[in-house]
Formats: sequence, C-alpha cells, structure tokens
Amino acid sequence: MTAPTFWRCEPSWSWTSPVLQDHLLWCVVDGRGALELDGNRQELRPGVCAVFQPGDTPRATHDPHRRLLVFGMHFETGTTAAPDPRWGEVLDRELLGVLARTSDASYRRGDALGRHQAELCLEQLVALIWDAVHHPGRSVTDTAVDEIARQLRQDPGRDWTVAEMASNASLSRAQFTRRFVAQFGMSPAQYLIQARIDRAHQLLTESGMTVTATAAALGYTDVPYFSRQYKQRTGRSPSQDR
Repeated sequence: MTAPTFWRCEPSWSWTSPVLQDHLLWCVVDGRGALELDGNRQELRPGVCAVFQPGDTPRATHDPHRRLLVFGMHFETGTTAAPDPRWGEVLDRELLGVLARTSDASYRRGDALGRHQAELCLEQLVALIWDAVHHPGRSVTDTAVDEIARQLRQDPGRDWTVAEMASNASLSRAQFTRRFVAQFGMSPAQYLIQARIDRAHQLLTESGMTVTATAAALGYTDVPYFSRQYKQRTGRSPSQDR
C-alpha cells in the first residue's frame, strides 16, 4: 500500500485517471462534486467512498466553492477488493473518519506496527464500502432501532419497557415491535431476555458472583424463574456454569 493521504482539492482541480495498475481507495470526507466511471455517475458528498480496481479510469470534478477533501491510498491485493458498482455511501461518517485518521497517523509513524495498523484500517474501510454497496439505504429509523438494541445489550439489568424503547426510537409500540422483529428476528422482550442470559453467563463464569447475586443484578426478583430461563436458553443450570 502507498501512504494513506488526505488531500483538499484545489479550486481548479479535476481528475482524469490514467488506467489504474492497482487498487485505489477513494473516500470523500468533505465537499461536493461528481464522479464518473464507465458511463456511470455519482454525486459526491461526505461519506461517498469508492474502491477502484486495475483497468479502471475514473474521472471526477468538484465545486470550487465546496472543495473536495478526499482520503485514499493505492494498494495491491490478490483478492477481489472492488465492489460492483465501485462506490457506495458509508453512513457512519464518524467511524469512517476515525479509520481514515488512524490509518494516516499509524502509517506515518514509520514502524512495522504502524504499517500493520494502517493495513487493518484499510481492510475495515474496504469492508465498510462493500457493506454500503450491497446493503444501501438504511433509514434513520433502522439506525434508531439498532441503537436501542445496543443499549439493551450494554445494560440488560435495567428495567426496560417496550413503551420506553418505542418512544426513544420515535415510533409507536406496534411500529417499533414490527421494525425490531424485522431487524433482529425476535421481539424486543425476547431480545432483552437473551441479552440478560448472555450477561448472566459471563458473570457466572468470569466474575465469581453467586447465582442469587447474578439474578438480582440482571433484574430478576425470582431466582428459580431466572434459573429456568437460563437453562431453557443454555441447556445448563446457572450453578453448573458458576
């Protein structure tokens, strides 16, 4: 891989690439413009990223009043790295920015570990672009439901209610439940139970907490009921795992 680079395109900038001899990662961090390849056109805005492959000849222009800031690098790989189509929009711009900055800083340290870190960032960036190409169009609501699920996993012992979850996602209870089941294959209540049992297993096997203390920490007031749920989902009793 070549050195990861950020560049703010000059006001008069335009790009007509020669035939690429390797792969090229190309991510828009800021600005507006347009990208073309093989008769296909993509409006450029923050989050639009591409992976080009050998033989491609991309072209691009930008608005000189909203100059493009691009992050990218050339790299070689023995596998298929470029998706089809070549570009997609990465919605998690915070993660995109962190990976780009980490790749740049790590590579410029000049040591073996820094280069390895930069290569790992490159792999993750390419994976993000593939995901954006093949799973586009996630809505704000999808992201909100994902965030609720993440909070359930982080704090399963909290006294969660479906009404509270739905309100946090700006949905009715019925809408929230439908969207949750569509995304995770189970109801919010079942997802919460699984999150509690997963955490219970971790506490019992790693923390030294008793079965009673574990049940209480995860919101169970009835220890036998906790034990039944635990065995139903793991095939073992809590005392066997402790």
